[in-house]
Amino acid sequence: MTDSTKAALVVSAHSADFVWRAGGSIALHAEQGYAMHVVCLSFGERGESAKLWRKGGDMTEAKVKAARREEAQRAADILGASIEFFDMGDYPLRADTDTLFRLADVFRRVQPEFVLSHSIKDPYNYDHPLAMNLTQEARIIAQAEGYRPGEKIVGAPPVYAFEPHQPEQCEWRPDVLLDITSVWDKKYAAIQCMAGQEHLWEYYTRVALQRGVQAKRNIGITAKRDIIYGEGYQSVFPRVTENLG
Repeated sequence: MTDSTKAALVVSAHSADFVWRAGGSIALHAEQGYAMHVVCLSFGERGESAKLWRKGGDMTEAKVKAARREEAQRAADILGASIEFFDMGDYPLRADTDTLFRLADVFRRVQPEFVLSHSIKDPYNYDHPLAMNLTQEARIIAQAEGYRPGEKIVGAPPVYAFEPHQPEQCEWRPDVLLDITSVWDKKYAAIQCMAGQEHLWEYYTRVALQRGVQAKRNIGITAKRDIIYGEGYQSVFPRVTENLG
């Protein structure tokens, strides 16, 4: 990445979350020249790897982690993103101060134009809100002049919450609909890397089709784009603009 390259940061609680929920955005912006970087806080080895554990035999946590890491790396490669793994564990996911500073350092290094992470609420999975809270706090620290004085601070990159599995119960309401039709093939190829959660492939295809329909209805009758697949996002902060067009 050069000084002139735009970048964006995706913070994923588990190693498959960034694929289901933001794979289209990652691939789309990578094609537009953004340096897309993903942080996976955990491999989801306990709570999101049931298919691997059901194989029985000599399955171990280390083997599950290795399989999940390989899946996520292949998916990131397809989407055009770099990726790093914090290996914090899951169910429960917990963060100490060193981890918070580690993520703040990622913010400083990446200098993101925007940030994607989980919904602020999720009664079905407490790892997800923790990931967003950690992301938000790391962003604040990375903005502070007094944190590692002399380093380049980050500005105020917009933060978007990607779609949770149960949006109504998470009080998640999209105010951004992103057309990912042109990169759907890449997203679906990345989805297929997640062999440990094959039961979700069809579900997230339906989600993308639903958001595509909504995006097409909201873009206006004069638009000529044929939107088929979409992703939804909820803005955390107000958007600053010079016009409302």
